[in-house]
Amino acid sequence: QVQLVESGGGLAQPGGSLNVSCAGSGRDLSSYVTGWFRQTPGKEREFVAAVSWNGGLHYADPVRGRFAISRDFAVNTVYLRMNGLKTEDTGVYYCATGRYWNTYNVAAHYDYWGQGTQITVSS
Repeated sequence: QVQLVESGGGLAQPGGSLNVSCAGSGRDLSSYVTGWFRQTPGKEREFVAAVSWNGGLHYADPVRGRFAISRDFAVNTVYLRMNGLKTEDTGVYYCATGRYWNTYNVAAHYDYWGQGTQITVSS
């Protein structure tokens, strides 16, 4: 059984930083695409960042240069470092793992999802 568990997140002021983690079990995340998506009420889940099995890094335009995705093979965990946070970064952040490295920004192509963690950016 594949499980993803997000941790971290919380409240930050605009311009601040937060880290979130995605710990995997039941699947070696280094062999798949692992992505981060976010969602706000009334909107579809939005791609944020992904790391492919071969180490390729991908970012959505709104977060490029501010967010950084990384992974630690030893603990089967993927991280998202968020700097320069903006109020529009507020949302529930989900990690997911999937097989299709060339459609890393398509939520429907991911097999397993975490439960999500809330990120709120507010002054």
